[in-house]
Amino acid sequence: MSGRTHKVAVTQAEPVWLDLAGSISKTCGLINEAAENGARLFAFPECWVPGYPGWIWLAQSRTLWQFPSGFQSAPIHIAFTPLQVITTPQGEIAAHHRKPKPTHMERTIFGDGSGNDLNIIAAIDFGDIGVVKVGNLACWEHAQPLLKYHAYSQHEDIHINAWPPIDPHGGTDAPGLWSMSAEGLQCMSQMYAIEGGAYVPHCTAVCNQSGVDRTKTKGSLLFQEPGGGDSAVYGPDGRRLTKPLASGDVAAEGIIYTELDLKAIVTNRSLLDVLRVDTKQKHLVVSTKDKHEHA
Repeated sequence: MSGRTHKVAVTQAEPVWLDLAGSISKTCGLINEAAENGARLFAFPECWVPGYPGWIWLAQSRTLWQFPSGFQSAPIHIAFTPLQVITTPQGEIAAHHRKPKPTHMERTIFGDGSGNDLNIIAAIDFGDIGVVKVGNLACWEHAQPLLKYHAYSQHEDIHINAWPPIDPHGGTDAPGLWSMSAEGLQCMSQMYAIEGGAYVPHCTAVCNQSGVDRTKTKGSLLFQEPGGGDSAVYGPDGRRLTKPLASGDVAAEGIIYTELDLKAIVTNRSLLDVLRVDTKQKHLVVSTKDKHEHA
């Protein structure tokens, strides 16, 4: 794997709230910008299009197929959530995934996934650097040990962690869960990188004042104030490889770029390998129920 490097782009941006056409247009613009800057993998946050869970009811519609025409000339691969799709520049869907069990209040909108939705890894041929295994999960799926191990067992090289806008924690006496804070999300992404020995683009959205007004979330548990952005890339040993966008301005929009040295994956897994060295697979086995059997 000597000499194999891979440039990724991680967005930290605000969707065009509840505007499908506007969100698609903004997405295509971001993709083309990333491609012009040499990125070959581009990650988007959770519920990016169009920034509200109701869009999932259109996941089977013609709108999904408008994306390929927007970036067909760009040598880039992208991922969307909560219907997580990894596509190729030719418009082919390489992998797709839904949460087996939506989180808490998400269950009032999202249905359960099935075993058929555990297709979370795509082996993508990038030509000059060979095949790279790319996977993704969303939000608190990164707190599910069995689901994470299922991904680890497929030997990902790059794992996209997709998150909604989340604010920093308010401190020791704050009522909110630390695990629902920006710091908690960072911890889960770093732990995933360490356990999986993979690069982890940590992709968050932004909700600015227009979004708060549009979604009427002032004073709610989530999106109660402008901000929520904290995109980053973590290395296979868990270290943060990128600086915060705009010196840490959580309301800033932009794209974070970094070069990934793929041979570092081998180095880290030679020290910590949760599949071969540090567990007894003959004693511990994780299996999946495939096809359309619901969770």
